[in-house]
Amino acid sequence: MLKVKDINVYYGAIHAIKGVSFEVQDREVVTLIGANGAGKSTILNTVSGLLHSQTGSIQFMDRPIQGVPAHKLVARGLAQVPEGRRIFLQMTVEENLEMGAFTQPKADNLERVYDQFPRLKERRKQIAGTLSGGEQQMLAMGRALMSHPKLLMLDEPSMGLAPILVDQIFEIIARLHQTGTTILLVEQNAQMALSVADRGYVLETGKIVATGTGQELLNNEAVKKAYLGG
Repeated sequence: MLKVKDINVYYGAIHAIKGVSFEVQDREVVTLIGANGAGKSTILNTVSGLLHSQTGSIQFMDRPIQGVPAHKLVARGLAQVPEGRRIFLQMTVEENLEMGAFTQPKADNLERVYDQFPRLKERRKQIAGTLSGGEQQMLAMGRALMSHPKLLMLDEPSMGLAPILVDQIFEIIARLHQTGTTILLVEQNAQMALSVADRGYVLETGKIVATGTGQELLNNEAVKKAYLGG
């Protein structure tokens, strides 16, 4: 579904992403893990068209997507939930969700999202800025799902959440996976990310230094020492 080959991304003179290649197959959950500043979010922003690689190629559904504007990628089936959620705080839950529908039938997709997130249905008329942090993250994910994406990219969905809410968010990710949603997950909580992932890639200073199944990386001694507290 997604094939990234030999991308190099710069912020001015800073070489942020160095020859990174990876792929995501249909119905997989693939995670990118690494320390803060390793380049995880930069990769997502490059795939989604917000940043550009000076080399290499990015293919989505067997079509090259370099240079395609982010909003057109959404129409092709690629949706991103950005770090920090970026919901419309003065709008209701339902108004936020409808903003994600684009050309999709709003009523049908609202029901699909409410099936995944019953909490949002309960609060559909509530102003988004009054939701808890976990509910706001659910809303950001629900809004992305309104476009019925082929690939959902999640950027640090657990950031800033209490442990019990982190558990809830990862339960939702696992449930989306079970229903066939393909997911590319960027996450600093390596333990949680690898526990739901089919495969993972470990990033250090803009390079991939290890790859394997989620279970293989959970059992990798170097990964455990660096990212899993052991």
